[in-house]
Amino acid sequence: MRAIVMREFGGPDVLRLEDVPEPEPRGGHTLVDVTLAGINYADVHVRGDSYLAPVELPYIPGNEVVGTTDGGRRVVGLSRGGGYAERALLHRRVTWDVPDAVTDAQAVALALQGNSAWHLLFTALRVTEGETVVVPAAAGGVGSLAVQLAARAGAKVIGLAGSAEKRELAQDLGAHAVVDSTAHDLTERILDAAGGPVQTALEMTGGATFARTLAAVAPCGRLAVYGFAGGELASVSTRDLMERSITVSGFWLPQLYADRTALPTSMRALFDAVGDGSLKPLTGTTYALGNAARAHHDLAARTPTGKLALDVAR
Repeated sequence: MRAIVMREFGGPDVLRLEDVPEPEPRGGHTLVDVTLAGINYADVHVRGDSYLAPVELPYIPGNEVVGTTDGGRRVVGLSRGGGYAERALLHRRVTWDVPDAVTDAQAVALALQGNSAWHLLFTALRVTEGETVVVPAAAGGVGSLAVQLAARAGAKVIGLAGSAEKRELAQDLGAHAVVDSTAHDLTERILDAAGGPVQTALEMTGGATFARTLAAVAPCGRLAVYGFAGGELASVSTRDLMERSITVSGFWLPQLYADRTALPTSMRALFDAVGDGSLKPLTGTTYALGNAARAHHDLAARTPTGKLALDVAR
């Protein structure tokens, strides 16, 4: 079968199309003929050897796919690698049948990014109606879903994005206000947009952006960290946390893979919301499987909006 294989860590050029053996059957897993493979920023960290979980080379990237089983079921699911390929193994615990009302492109946006957005908001931050929440990369995969889910729950959303086009899109998705995420006075701009300190915030850039976002959080507020896309890990002073009684929590979706209720609950909620039209996953560019390097280049440059995916038939 065709697959994207990494034989070394490095830039996008390490992603090469090769012919490889099909995955060996494993207990508890389902073999899927892949239609679309989702592309996530976690894949960029894997490629650069900075992912939270180390990988052994050679390695096939990709942690989410939508496709069909040998029995003809249309499914979407999560994996620990192996998604950038014509066939992939999915553990049955993190594989879900896709409702007729949900397209393949929508489904692949929900498995990793949709579940992440849902649990960041409602498990990590416990956002409630009337609270203000800061959402970074508000036109991206996780961010665009988080904006909609938070607004749907009655929260006041402050969307962060690096371009005027993306900020306009975030407002169209339901953000109460938008802020230029690249601004040096980011803290002041968040405070001005929110009308004061915010109760909750998401953060995925790291470095100075982490510090500036945290500074906008109100006493007794909460911030959830789920990435460091800027390439710089951040640290926080425990004195600062104590002085304002702030909670900072980390989040990594694979920690929920073994939970028998968490992901089934969120997937039902996400499927239902897409089905009734209250949640609209942004479907971005779909690349041919052999153009995975180009997809990674575009993602790292922060140019796309919405969900990026690989069409394995192309």
